[in-house]
Amino acid sequence: MTTPVCTLASNPTPYPSFSAYVRTRGTALMRTARSLTANPCDAEDLLQTALAKTYVAWDRIEDHRALDGYVRRALVNTRTSQWRKRKVDEFVCEEVPETEEQSCADPAETQVLRDAMWRAVTRLPDRQRAMVVLRYYEDLSEAQTAELLGVSVGTVKSAVSRALVKLREDPELTPVR
Repeated sequence: MTTPVCTLASNPTPYPSFSAYVRTRGTALMRTARSLTANPCDAEDLLQTALAKTYVAWDRIEDHRALDGYVRRALVNTRTSQWRKRKVDEFVCEEVPETEEQSCADPAETQVLRDAMWRAVTRLPDRQRAMVVLRYYEDLSEAQTAELLGVSVGTVKSAVSRALVKLREDPELTPVR
């Protein structure tokens, strides 16, 4: 009796099905989608669209080990299409920034600082937010970010630089400095 051997060519994926992939990677993919949008509902729609595109292409994707990159590309491409179609996607918020000095002594205070930073990032223009998210939250290089967004490295550098200036000037983050 011989035991069947699975070769890389016959089973190039650790995911036996599209459903298994979504169950395994759904939370991480949602984090990426959420970081590309200012609205949780938009993030869900964005991820749903990217996953629908992935499902349609599932059998054509040769290397299923690169699925995260494929879905990430679909997320960014879909979001870029939305930017190009939008009129105004930003709204003035009525949030009052916290004025007390915050120290990072305990985990609750650290979380408050993270939340304040995330709110500041979500107030950035869509394109700058996407570049900051890809550079600093997804930890991609400038070249990888440029390639993913279909822009030059110089565009990424200048947009990220302008975004960081806006974050430094954000009134909600002023007490943090």
